[in-house]
Amino acid sequence: MDWDEARARKALGEVFDAAVAAADPRRVLASHLPAKPTGRCIVVGLGKSAALMAAALEQAWPDVPLTGVVVTRYGHAVPTRRIEVIEAAHPVPDANSEAGARRLLGAVRGLNADDLVLALISGGGSALAALPAPGLTLADKQAVNKALLASGATIFEMNTVRKHLSGIKGGRLAAAAAPARVLSLAISDVPGDDPAVIASGPTVADPTSFADARAILTRYGIAPPPSVVAHLAAAVAETPKPGSLGNAEFHLIATPAMALAAAADTARRLGLAPLVLGDALQGESREMGTVLAGIALSVRTHRQPLPPPALLLSGGETTVTIRGGKAGRGGRNSEFLLGLGVALAGAPGIWAAAGDTDGIDGTEDAAGALLAPDSLARARAAGLDPLAVLAGHDSYSLFDALGDLIRTGPTLTNVNDIRAILVG
Repeated sequence: MDWDEARARKALGEVFDAAVAAADPRRVLASHLPAKPTGRCIVVGLGKSAALMAAALEQAWPDVPLTGVVVTRYGHAVPTRRIEVIEAAHPVPDANSEAGARRLLGAVRGLNADDLVLALISGGGSALAALPAPGLTLADKQAVNKALLASGATIFEMNTVRKHLSGIKGGRLAAAAAPARVLSLAISDVPGDDPAVIASGPTVADPTSFADARAILTRYGIAPPPSVVAHLAAAVAETPKPGSLGNAEFHLIATPAMALAAAADTARRLGLAPLVLGDALQGESREMGTVLAGIALSVRTHRQPLPPPALLLSGGETTVTIRGGKAGRGGRNSEFLLGLGVALAGAPGIWAAAGDTDGIDGTEDAAGALLAPDSLARARAAGLDPLAVLAGHDSYSLFDALGDLIRTGPTLTNVNDIRAILVG
């Protein structure tokens, strides 16, 4: 059966929704819980999914006395009865981020070996719970965060720096909870699912060093405030290293690979042959668009690496490097799609959707966008130059003008980006 515009758009929507649903804490958290504790159970959490994870825990353990606090993004709170929810800013921390981090640290002080700390970890936690290391201020952390976000640094590099400016990340939260047992239940939003990178690993031993953090700032030409320079140079009080957190366990309950598997199942149901290109793709957003356009054109023209109708799926986190001038409104997914569209040059029979599974692509109000064969032609008819828009990092505005943004609102989970290219 031929794939027309309406059918293609509907299929891409169903695929994206299936990927998000696969990471819903209400579906996946309960099966990962340990035996109910006999001592105290203290809940701490940070990330875009922290509040929904807390609510799922309360539902799974209605008869267990739970106390504690979680920190999530503004607009991501859900009702809870026993666990306090604090909202804070993302991607740049604010005063609530600092206050929330102090509350998390305070919640795990003074525990004993019979106590259980359940740490609910998800992406976004690095900004949402930001406790400056001794001698630093919130303004210091904000300045470095903003510079890293515009630099093109990978999430691994950004979080290496963040850990070494923090009083809670890089295993420090788990160290503060000792001798209590710390069990982390995490939703991964990072390429490779490295526990030490998710939310900057507050309950995970850290293999990186102050020297690594200094090298990353140098690599990207970032000149931090003098207090940060002095702090990194002094290199006092390193993060806990592998083998030092004997009280801590870490379990992944949802990952990008799981979301892609659910998307692939949906594709098969819709009559599409799925090909998962990987769950950890990284690089410049627009360049990723060029690369995946080449694969899509090969499917369309040469029936390689598989014949159409097919769905090319990928996950991971691309980056957008701002070079000179003021950037427009955009996100890494909409920039990927615009790069893809430029490379496809209106090739027929190819549609694509890309979005962040948390519902927010960068700092805007859309999860991502949808690209059709005629998208760039429609943009030009509306007076927009796709190449100029791409150069100005204003992809959000282009897709908004076309009415092709994907707006889900906060999904309250986060397993990174989902990219789907339908070749009919």
